[in-house]
Amino acid sequence: MPEISRFFGIIVTMYHNDHPPPHFHAKYAEYKAKIEIATGDVIAGSLPTRALSMVEEWRQQHMGELTACWSQVISHEIPARIEPLE
Repeated sequence: MPEISRFFGIIVTMYHNDHPPPHFHAKYAEYKAKIEIATGDVIAGSLPTRALSMVEEWRQQHMGELTACWSQVISHEIPARIEPLE
C-alpha cells in the first residue's frame, strides 16, 4: 500500500488493486476512511471531524496530483509523493 503523504498523524495511501471511483485511503489512529478524489465524499469508514477537515483541505490543494497518483497506481506504478498539509 503505497503511502503518498503523511501529516498531523494522518497517513494517506492508495492501493494498486483498487477500483473506481478514483479515491484514496486516510488513516488516523484507529480510524480509516476511503475518500473520493473528485468530491471529497467519504465512500467507506470514518475519521474524526478535525482529521476529516484537514484531509479535505489537503485534497482540495492537491486534486491534480491525486488524480495523477490514481493513474499511476492503477497502472501498477509507484505513485509520486504529495506534499503534506502545513
